Amino acid sequence: MADLHVIEGRYLRDLLDQPRALEDTLAGLGRSAELELLVRRLRGGEFLRVVLTGMGGSFHALCPLYLQLVGQGFTAMMVETSELIHHQARLFDPKSLIVAVSQSGQSAETVRMLEENGGRADVIAVTNTPGSPLAKQAATALITRAGSEATVSCKTYVSTLMVLKWLGDALCGRDAEESRREFDGVASLVGEYLGNWKRHVGEVASRLSGVRHLFLVGRGTSLAAVGAGALVIKESDHFHAEGMSSAAFRHGPFEMLSPETFVGVFAGAEKARELNARLVADIRAAGAASEVIGQAAEMECFRVGQCGQGVRPILEILPVQMITIALAAIAGREAGKFDRATKITAIE
Repeated sequence: MADLHVIEGRYLRDLLDQPRALEDTLAGLGRSAELELLVRRLRGGEFLRVVLTGMGGSFHALCPLYLQLVGQGFTAMMVETSELIHHQARLFDPKSLIVAVSQSGQSAETVRMLEENGGRADVIAVTNTPGSPLAKQAATALITRAGSEATVSCKTYVSTLMVLKWLGDALCGRDAEESRREFDGVASLVGEYLGNWKRHVGEVASRLSGVRHLFLVGRGTSLAAVGAGALVIKESDHFHAEGMSSAAFRHGPFEMLSPETFVGVFAGAEKARELNARLVADIRAAGAASEVIGQAAEMECFRVGQCGQGVRPILEILPVQMITIALAAIAGREAGKFDRATKITAIE
């Protein structure tokens, strides 16, 4: 049995604070006059493209918004901020609408982006820090209200997902009250899941016993949890994890399957669930461990609450967070305790 006492530090406290963070973020959501003007300009054809940019978990959180915009016929692209400033600077153009996500609003790449842009493209900021350079220099800023966060992104990540869904609904012309109603009960679902965190962690720890290689795979909006999840596992536990699409996993990594490999497969949207379920069966047939992560998961620790497609990404990250705690307990170390990293990345 994994020792849970060693992991009860600041990161765990932040995890358990996520329902409060979501409630406060939802209470603060609104559509300012500046945002409404940008929406009208976008829907009127003034912008040729929407550029979605961020780093790390902030970048991965943009995936659902990207798919929402593309689904509504907009030309959208996801570009890491580091790539935007050094290799795709021509996108700093009055015909671009930039959505920039940064929890601190002052990471090295974000500050450089503001300098390189020089006010040419309108920027919508999504940040947890109202007084940051990003919030101050943007055309409009949407503020998450996650509160202070000690180490690895968790409550800032789920709050960002909520704000980005709200923003996507605004850009796509959805009624604000309808959009708000979709978030009803999300904080409660997160709270219900986290209320059983000790049981979840124990179950995950038993499933991961002897595992050396960990993959997270999925399709569609689940790619947010896939990318951010693999990142936080490495950051929280010093344990190598890789995230990719379910289809990409068959193109090479499938050859790595062994009894020491675990693959978490996100069930995702209904249109792809059969494909993802087939992947789980094939992985198990090859002698490796695999579990579905989603509303119909076999194991309780990987089962999330019933919710709409738009808010599913918020719930999908929760089982991954349990993985981070379980791996730390197995290793006998405090999860999320930085040895080399810092909360704000100040060097490019």
